[in-house]
Amino acid sequence: MDSLAAAPGTGPSTSPLPVIRPVRVAKAVGNLPADRAVVLGILNVTPDSFSDGGRYATTDDAIGHGLRMHYGGADIIDVGGESTRPNARQVSVEEELTRVLPVVKALVKAGALISIDTMHAETARQALDAGAAIINDISGSEYDPAMPALVAERRVPYILTHRRGTAATMDGLAHYDDVVSDVAAELVELRDRFVAAGVAADQIILDPGLGFAKTDEHNWAILRDLDAFTALGHRVLVGASRKRFLGTLLTSAGKAAAPAERDYASLAVASLAAAAGAWGVRVHDPAATLDAVKVAAAIGPRR
Repeated sequence: MDSLAAAPGTGPSTSPLPVIRPVRVAKAVGNLPADRAVVLGILNVTPDSFSDGGRYATTDDAIGHGLRMHYGGADIIDVGGESTRPNARQVSVEEELTRVLPVVKALVKAGALISIDTMHAETARQALDAGAAIINDISGSEYDPAMPALVAERRVPYILTHRRGTAATMDGLAHYDDVVSDVAAELVELRDRFVAAGVAADQIILDPGLGFAKTDEHNWAILRDLDAFTALGHRVLVGASRKRFLGTLLTSAGKAAAPAERDYASLAVASLAAAAGAWGVRVHDPAATLDAVKVAAAIGPRR
């Protein structure tokens, strides 16, 4: 634990509330590791996320968990205030901001590097003003029309995710001639729209969107052929942690594994994605994943 900051219930204050002190050197995009995959820790400040909905829904609980991930080695804390699971309830920008802004501000003060997980340009703008450094947008082709101009203006990294439709409609749109080539082509089309709006190509990080408008077999096909995405000339992020297709894989006695029972499978996917050249992995257990991606880096690329 960094002596300049404290997690809940530690140090001179025994309050259960998070206690944050200034740090000497904050994490920054420019000093992210280049010799291994980057680890993004998932922080859902929501009551209804598929994996841990409600567990970190309060500001204090969210800050406490964010601090634990930060001091546990996460390179980036990905803060989101709206669930993106299938059929999730949409929230207003005002509600989303109420959830995420205090958390972003506190974790930035602790020296964490923050990505804001949002589909709304106004939420992204205010989070950047509060110290976030990356935008993670899973909206796919339904992106906020104001988002490209914001990304171009702020010159921050932008995670561009493949998704068809919305949370309510995406499962019915999982039809492809060839999922790998179709998803790659649709990502390129989206990329080109953002570049045409003034976003620099090197700002863009591509996420093939596992679980978004994709069946289990589609997800496995994408993971088998990550080279098709790294070959597009951008950094690639893989987000498989605890997702439904892993639960199906681990079905026992006719029952899919619950989200909390999918962590070992999530580690395996993160290791394989890192070995296949992914720039980063988005996970619920960053401390264990950090070990996994270090192993992948030590083994080196496939020949």
